Amino acid sequence: MEPSLPNQAGLILDDFKKMYRLMWQIRFFDEQVETLFAAGKIHGTTHLSIGQEATAVGSGYLLKPTDYMTTTHRGHANTIVKGTDMTKMMAELFGKKGGTNHGKGGSMHIADSDTGNLGSNGIVGGGYPIAVGAALTAQMEKKSSVVMCYAGDGSTNEGSFHESLNLASIWNLPVIFFIENNQYGMSSPINQMVNIPLLSKRAESYGFEGKTIDGNNWLEVINATSVAIKKARNGKGPTLIEALTYRSKGHSKSDKREYRTKEEENQWQLKDPILLAEKQLLEAKLVSEDELNLWKKESKESVQSAIYKAEKMEDVTLADLETNVYAK
Repeated sequence: MEPSLPNQAGLILDDFKKMYRLMWQIRFFDEQVETLFAAGKIHGTTHLSIGQEATAVGSGYLLKPTDYMTTTHRGHANTIVKGTDMTKMMAELFGKKGGTNHGKGGSMHIADSDTGNLGSNGIVGGGYPIAVGAALTAQMEKKSSVVMCYAGDGSTNEGSFHESLNLASIWNLPVIFFIENNQYGMSSPINQMVNIPLLSKRAESYGFEGKTIDGNNWLEVINATSVAIKKARNGKGPTLIEALTYRSKGHSKSDKREYRTKEEENQWQLKDPILLAEKQLLEAKLVSEDELNLWKKESKESVQSAIYKAEKMEDVTLADLETNVYAK
C-alpha cells in the first residue's frame, strides 16, 4: 500500500499533494483579491476566507462531480475546491463577460452549474433551503448525489437554519450541514450569540447527529466529512459538522477588526491550517521541503495566470443589462 497520512476516506499520497496545492491556490487567490480590491480593480465588496483553507479542502475534495454544494458570501474557497475555473472566478470579480455569472454576480453570488455549485449567497442562511431542496430532488429522483451545505456560525440563529434542519430530518435527506465556525458573525463573538457550548448540539434537537471538529486540521475534516458523506449516500440521512476555524481577515473589506485583540489573532496564526498540513506531511516523511516549495510556487503561478487571462476579457456593458437574466 502506498504510504499516506492516516485517514478514513481512503485517500492516497497523490490526493494529499493535490489538496495541498488547493490550499495554497485558495490562499493566493484571496490574497490577490485583497490586493486587487485595494487597487480599485474589483468593485462592490468581497469576503476573504484566509485561514479557513482546511475546512474547504478537507470537505470539498471528497465530493463527486455529481454532488451538489451551496455556500456563503465567503465562498471563494469552496468554489475553487468544487472545480470551478479560477479564471472564470476572477473574471466574475472583475465584472467581465467571461465570468461564471457573466460578470453580474460578483464575489458574493458565484454559481457554477457545471460543477454542481448551486451558488454563493449574499443572504445569511440563504443556502439552507436551497440545499434541502436539492437533496429532496436527489432523493425523489433516486440519485446517489449528496448535498454539501456550507454556512457560517452566525447563520445558525436564522429561521432558515432551523426550518431546513427540521425538514432534512423528517425526510431523511442526503445533506451535510457544514458550519464553518470562524468565531464571529460579523463583529459578534459566537459565544455571546448562543447559550450552548457547541453549535453541533443543535442537530440533536432535530434527531440527527452533530459533530464538532478542529477545522484547521485537514485530517479531522476529511475523517468527519467522509463518514457524513457515506451516511448520506447510503440513505441514512443528514449530519451537521461544526468545524472550528478562524478568518484571519475582517468580515468584509470594510472591517477593521477593532473587536478583536492582536493576542487572539496571533494565537490563531499559530494554528494556521497550511502550516499544520506541511508539518504533518514532513513529519510522516512523505514529502520534502523542496517538493512543498515547488507546489506552492505552482499554485501561485496558477492564480497569477487566472488574473492575467481574466483582465484581458471583455467588460460587461449597459447593453448587457437584461441578458442572461430572464428564463426563456
